[in-house]
Amino acid sequence: MASPGRSWSTLVATARNASVGAPRLYRAARQAGASRQAGLDVVAVSGAALALAARRGSGRRGRQNAVRHFTWQAVLTGRHGIHVARAVADAQERGSTRLRDSAVDQRNNAAGQAWGHAHEQELKSASLHNALDVAFAAAMSKWDAGELAR
Repeated sequence: MASPGRSWSTLVATARNASVGAPRLYRAARQAGASRQAGLDVVAVSGAALALAARRGSGRRGRQNAVRHFTWQAVLTGRHGIHVARAVADAQERGSTRLRDSAVDQRNNAAGQAWGHAHEQELKSASLHNALDVAFAAAMSKWDAGELAR
């Protein structure tokens, strides 16, 4: 049964993307030098950022996507370094046929990476939940200030 507010087709698309995306992101992290454990954390961060943005970032056109990419890349950069974060972001965008959307994603990824690098110690020492909350709050502030691509 679909959850309230989500159609069956949306749930199927989400499951399909997760089943294809998770191995691709894990592989990209490992190829960038991440350990097996770090690769699994990359997948966990990716899924958690997606869920957090869906839960708390919707309501305005483009906001959910922008804050998801910023939060995702900020936490990955803070926890695993810029090299792994960029490799995972590139793997996510590789082959995209939606060029404008991909360009917006890349700009928000870069903003998240810069913020994550500047807040590396805070993100690295925090639990995943707390790191996501801190990065998400920064993403929402940047959205409200017009600093994220739409």
